[in-house]
Amino acid sequence: MKSIPFSPFTEVAKQLDFWGEKGIPFVFFVDYSLEKAWAGCEQEAHDLGIFFEFDGSGVPSEQVSFHKYPLTFESYAEKFNLVQAGLKRGDSFLLNLTAETSIETPLTLKQIYDKAEAAYKILVNNHFTSFSPETFVRIHGNEIASFPMKGTLEVNSTNQASQLQNDPKEKAEHATIVDLIRNDLSKVAYPIRVEKYQYIDKVKTNTGELWQMSSKITGELIPTFRGKYGSILLELLPAGSITGAPKKATMQLIKEAEQYERGFYTGIMGKFDGESFNSGVMIRFIEKQSDSHVFKSGGGITVFSDVKKEYDELIQKVYLPF
Repeated sequence: MKSIPFSPFTEVAKQLDFWGEKGIPFVFFVDYSLEKAWAGCEQEAHDLGIFFEFDGSGVPSEQVSFHKYPLTFESYAEKFNLVQAGLKRGDSFLLNLTAETSIETPLTLKQIYDKAEAAYKILVNNHFTSFSPETFVRIHGNEIASFPMKGTLEVNSTNQASQLQNDPKEKAEHATIVDLIRNDLSKVAYPIRVEKYQYIDKVKTNTGELWQMSSKITGELIPTFRGKYGSILLELLPAGSITGAPKKATMQLIKEAEQYERGFYTGIMGKFDGESFNSGVMIRFIEKQSDSHVFKSGGGITVFSDVKKEYDELIQKVYLPF
């Protein structure tokens, strides 16, 4: 298998602009830091061992062995407390704190990719796979739409979706991210509208289901950005839902607290079919490291967050989607 010729996203963005304005289809993916990106046609992707699937239904699966070994609560609490100190100083209003969890499963990355049911699926060689429920932006004609996802609750006999919508911490977190995405979209579109607010979707996991809360924000692309998908993404990335607000100061605090490289986790994958553009945030992410596998997950932290609940949510998001 050929090695993937990565480039900084600033270079790849120029190619996306050219293809977009010419109506030439492409697929692409980019890491969290915008330092490594690749774009090309689907056949070129397949030749490099890169596979994409949008709104993919998985292959039915029997129960498989899956074990997770998260960082200790004490280790997480250290990171959480550092973030809380920054929040209380006013460095950030909302921060998405993530961590690595070692996992064990007999399945290969390709088997996980094939079996997964998710809105956005990607498999990159023998490096990583992501099965994400979160849309970043969709563009059709001159309309751009973003669907920030913030807020998670386990589906069980005692929980109701309304608890997620009415929880003070979750409401504040969701309102903050919606405001951030509105501001981001205003760089490339006008006017901006919140069309749906705090709607609920169900996500399937190997141990049950999760409720996820999202909103839909739309706008009319400014004429200078029409067809220029690379330039649009340069204005919007990294995704606000996986950084926080304000973005620049929050990303510095993330670097201090997390103490590991996210890599392609929380980056973006996408596709242009010649008419419509669709992209997803690469969350729900498994990466091969040496001879083991690591699942990267996280959640939004505010001054109202409870450290035990946030630790439990980070672990809850480590799952197989079938």
